[in-house]
Amino acid sequence: MPLKFKYVSTRSRTVKWVMFLVVLAVMLRLLEFTVNRIPWETDPETNIFSMRLLEVNRESMVRINDVLNRAFVVYITCAAMVTCVCVLAFKLYQASKIRRSCTSGFSRSSNKGPNKAADQGLSAGDLQVVKSVVLVGVIYILSQLPFMLVSTARLVKPSFDHGKLYSLLFGIFARVSSTCNYLNTSLIFFVY
Repeated sequence: MPLKFKYVSTRSRTVKWVMFLVVLAVMLRLLEFTVNRIPWETDPETNIFSMRLLEVNRESMVRINDVLNRAFVVYITCAAMVTCVCVLAFKLYQASKIRRSCTSGFSRSSNKGPNKAADQGLSAGDLQVVKSVVLVGVIYILSQLPFMLVSTARLVKPSFDHGKLYSLLFGIFARVSSTCNYLNTSLIFFVY
């Protein structure tokens, strides 16, 4: 409901959604914390107890993390962004049609000439809103595209990772993905 946003996003709803998203983000990352264990071990030579970092089930947890955090969440956010942009454009177009139909009778009665406002699509302000939102969406999707490709390639081809068969190619794509994320962060600041 892009044209009634102030009624949809109240302060209490915003706090609840932000808290929900924080809890969801922590829960999605909890799997990564199950990989490491810190057991006590005895050194046989000195007979001293010490702690050691031990990795357990790393391969399976990395795979689950890739499916959840690096593929599922990213694809869902991109789909949500495209859907929101489409809904916004559609709602603005509907609102401009209603505005034109309401003002066209008044304009024709006051002006005997053809009504140019009724023949136009969206108003200049509506077009600017759509362009700005589409620009933010396109910048986000293009910046996430290398990350999505790397994540999908890791799911399809497990040897596309650090220290494996396609390690060099993975390193190049990982750097491109990081660069795109930094560009996204800096460009969005100027767009806003």
